Amino acid sequence: MKIPTEQFRVKPKDEVELKKRPTSVPPFYDSKEQYQELLTEQIERLSALQALLYANNSWSILLIFQAMDAAGKDSMIKHVLSGINPQGCEVYSFKHPSTEELDHDFLWRSIRRLPERGRIGIFNRSYYEEALIVRVHPEILAAENLPDELSSRKSIWRDRFRSMNDLEAHLTRNGTRIIKFFLHISKEEQRKRFLERIDNPEKNWKFNQDDIEERKLWKRYMRAYEGCLRATSSKEAPWYVVPADDKKNARLIVAQVVVNLLEELKMDYPETSGEKQRELLAIREELMKS
Repeated sequence: MKIPTEQFRVKPKDEVELKKRPTSVPPFYDSKEQYQELLTEQIERLSALQALLYANNSWSILLIFQAMDAAGKDSMIKHVLSGINPQGCEVYSFKHPSTEELDHDFLWRSIRRLPERGRIGIFNRSYYEEALIVRVHPEILAAENLPDELSSRKSIWRDRFRSMNDLEAHLTRNGTRIIKFFLHISKEEQRKRFLERIDNPEKNWKFNQDDIEERKLWKRYMRAYEGCLRATSSKEAPWYVVPADDKKNARLIVAQVVVNLLEELKMDYPETSGEKQRELLAIREELMKS
């Protein structure tokens, strides 16, 4: 079964209104058992394609995950990419910037973590935080110590979107394919997951008062996300707004998008030259005798 993913893709210059985009769609599975079968199939396909990506050593893949709290970014990465060889995959979670990171431009810390050729890089949050949380919390922008004439410009967010688009265009031209996922959770579903974190002692560590304070700013975050998705979804580096109220469904959608991307690259294993084949045959003959 191949899940139709185009319905979740944000086309360039789309007018994005998140309240009109679903946080839940009919499931692509009929039972828990079928979900597990479908996910296992996708994981096995991903594993094979990742091995090919690693051997081909020409392309690199960057997957970016953004979402409100409790939307399932961590579990998404854990479940969908569970079958990938750790040698060919790096996951980075971007927290509040350090003093050193604040002393550089806002893209610096992300650029340092970009994947090498043949590898998949996963950003759990990313440089897009600079037009999301920073936009909602102006005090963070003040802490970046930009010159006043730059930080006070009315075009600062448009300028940042331009920097992000320019970076992604540059990476695309140099063999890095980029897919960006916004896990779209409803406020009601977030409330349920917060309550579960409070009620389940094993999940208490995932919750603190800051989560509630951020929840109070929901509308401001939605406006920030809409502006971001509208300004930075391109043909080469698209955003996918993934309905995330059903975690299982969301995982199947994301896995299908990643499989589609890797299949589009039409990679082959490196060809073995005649000289190399003769060398291997000689080694094989030697091994058979030993």
